[in-house]
Amino acid sequence: MAKRAPDLPGWRIKTATLAKPQALESVLNDAGAEPVIYPMFMTDGWFVQSALRKRLQQVPHATILPPLGVDPDLPEVVALALEAELDRQGWHAAETTLLVAAHGSGRSANSARDTVQFVKRLTEVIRFETIHIGYVEQPPHLDDVTILCPPKSICLPFFAADGGHVQEDIRDALQTSGFSGPRMDPVGLLPGIKELIARGISRAASASNAR
Repeated sequence: MAKRAPDLPGWRIKTATLAKPQALESVLNDAGAEPVIYPMFMTDGWFVQSALRKRLQQVPHATILPPLGVDPDLPEVVALALEAELDRQGWHAAETTLLVAAHGSGRSANSARDTVQFVKRLTEVIRFETIHIGYVEQPPHLDDVTILCPPKSICLPFFAADGGHVQEDIRDALQTSGFSGPRMDPVGLLPGIKELIARGISRAASASNAR
């Protein structure tokens, strides 16, 4: 059963994207000396370990939480969304293929590592007949994996937002291969994700107060 999201009294929530020049710096100027940073990323890869940390060098007391994709409760939340999609299709997981469309990385092995770990934990919650992983930026590439999927397949974009990779790269790969199953919303937009993030922030607050 999905856990209830905690209230976060006293928190000021600000957002910024690394891609927009000075957006992060502008938010940090108003965030105090010890901000808590929640990386809206699916893996603990180059963007979190290198790009984000480099941008935070002037804020030495910032706390960087684990990114969305490695949250231990994420597989349960995703499984609920997958079960709802299976119900809509009238399919059973044990007779269905799941295609996990992920980013991958040529800069950090952590991206594939965390994607594989997510899939491993997902299989402990819901059992599909087969699960394929295809990446946009590393082998096995999404174009090569989608052709392995039978008609009774679901595509799960392992992305935090509905951006270019989802709207263009994944769409094109599915169309080129003739993938005929449903494509779900990216993980970051699934039901229950906002509550999951709130719980992650609450855990950080509890750990900080316990010190």
